[in-house]
Amino acid sequence: MKPDRQTVSTTFARCVRLRCPACGGAAIVAKPFQIRESCPACRVLFKREEGFFVGAILANVITTELVILLVYLLCLPIFTLHSQAVLTVLFVVGISFPIAFYHHSWSFWLGVDHLIESLPKS
Repeated sequence: MKPDRQTVSTTFARCVRLRCPACGGAAIVAKPFQIRESCPACRVLFKREEGFFVGAILANVITTELVILLVYLLCLPIFTLHSQAVLTVLFVVGISFPIAFYHHSWSFWLGVDHLIESLPKS
């Protein structure tokens, strides 16, 4: 069954707010850098089999690479003769962005998984 446009937008909105993609009733984050095992509201599993987190890591890596590329393209006209300044900015972005985006990468991965094959209940 193909999800409709409203379902996709609702799920995406929940992911941005770090809420359960299935019900939106609870946060997916228990505490910093710790994703809940399941949703306390609707009981869907966030962490399933071993290796499920690889998709969240992939989402974080790809998004980080795209952000680094965007920052690089924005820095080129600003720091035309200062390549060391560009490298410093890219280094800071490359270290800080994946840390800041950690929870959202999990949230988006759970949202995509929920849209493709509904998240199982515990």
